[in-house]
Amino acid sequence: MNVNQSSIVAGAVAAVAMAGTATAAFQGFGFNVVNQGDQGFTYRLYATMEMGDRLDAVAGNSSQSLSLKATDGFYHNSNGGPTSKDINSNFFSFVPSLEWDTYVTVGALYQDGSPFGENALNNVGIDWSTFEAGGDLETDNGTWFVTPDKSQGEAIDHGGDIGYGVLIAQVTTSRRGGTFSGLLQGKDANGDTWQVSLNGGEYSAPAPGALALLGLAGLAGRRRRRV
Repeated sequence: MNVNQSSIVAGAVAAVAMAGTATAAFQGFGFNVVNQGDQGFTYRLYATMEMGDRLDAVAGNSSQSLSLKATDGFYHNSNGGPTSKDINSNFFSFVPSLEWDTYVTVGALYQDGSPFGENALNNVGIDWSTFEAGGDLETDNGTWFVTPDKSQGEAIDHGGDIGYGVLIAQVTTSRRGGTFSGLLQGKDANGDTWQVSLNGGEYSAPAPGALALLGLAGLAGRRRRRV
């Protein structure tokens, strides 16, 4: 069953510690639920920021490890891979479950760069084997990134509670979700570099009762607007 992105949107601002050169560009960590199906709940994770800002790299080092964790393990499709460059959206009609694969990115959803014109994602120093087997992704010496001249790093409006931000991962797991930590770096609208160390950004889906209440609230809102 597809879950309308605007109907259950959950935003979470993680505790952040500023590192290196930091500005007000980074606003927090956010997520929404875009699907509920046989594979589980599919979440999209974002670095939220202001219009005109951008994200260039998601990294881990000896001071701030990079980790993407799921309480009950990740779903991975055998036709996909660990990054958005491995997700060929032309295959969705043949393998519908591929659309809900778990992968990391900067901005672009798929191999074709959607919603941008290209996908120039790179990665260095990350061992994907445990992650691709359904386990957690962890490194203290690796990164996925785009160069500052690539448009896919630019913050765009994702609507709802997310607003402006850059997609950093899509993950499919259970309702209980998981956590994200890492070193984020980009540039603000003035071209100045910002860098943030983010620890313990949590994502999870509302309980069934909460989903029902959200649906009723949305229905009540629509009814009020008709009056």
